[in-house]
Amino acid sequence: MLLDLSDKVVVVSGGGRGIGRTIVDRFVSEKAKVVAIDIAYPDELAPGVVQLTADITDPSAVKAAIDRVLELHGRVDVLINNAGILIEGPIETFDPAHWKATFDVNVLGTFLLSQAVIPSMKAVGAGRIINAASFAAIVPSIGSAAYAASKAAVVQFTRVLAGELGPWNITVNCYAPGMIPTAMNGFADMPEGAQARLLDTLSLRRWERADDVADLLCFLASDAAGYITGALHDVSGGKLATQIPSRAYEGLSD
Repeated sequence: MLLDLSDKVVVVSGGGRGIGRTIVDRFVSEKAKVVAIDIAYPDELAPGVVQLTADITDPSAVKAAIDRVLELHGRVDVLINNAGILIEGPIETFDPAHWKATFDVNVLGTFLLSQAVIPSMKAVGAGRIINAASFAAIVPSIGSAAYAASKAAVVQFTRVLAGELGPWNITVNCYAPGMIPTAMNGFADMPEGAQARLLDTLSLRRWERADDVADLLCFLASDAAGYITGALHDVSGGKLATQIPSRAYEGLSD
């Protein structure tokens, strides 16, 4: 199956770094016309990528950014709401300002960008909106109440939006990555024993790569996924698919 994304106009929030940057690079390699939106850029992205600087929690900044995309390309075929933040801490002492910041970026930002692209997608009767949820929306971790709650909100937002936009052939999906080592979570910097405990929860016992997410997003952005909408796609390597997935690996190295 050929996933032809040539000349698709793809907007990626949080595209300046981390997983977002990998997503940007993948769509560039698929010959899409890519626009990154981020609050700052550590360095230049791939040649041809339009870099827009905007705070996605600011309605006027979001509108200006999408207006610029439409000015440059005339349409938005795919919106990937990748931007997100993680602030951890026990509920009892959690700073309300951190709770608000988490929801502002993870939920409000997703809402504002989605809202901004809807009119242009409706005008052409097609589009893809793909939202970053998390495995935390399925099974949360201790100390991650704000993050898990915000990602669960993204899942329900996705389902409602899919229902509202179905008549215009616009699909809306979300995805739940598992454990990708990033600066945000520090998985790769943990002691070896701590890393092993986390890897023991996976059916595919390796750290997830950002490319694993990008593979899924390319499919969801393509015509091949035209009848898939309102779904949460688990791309976690079978995290907790069974009660003790590590049992399958016992004795294999003997």
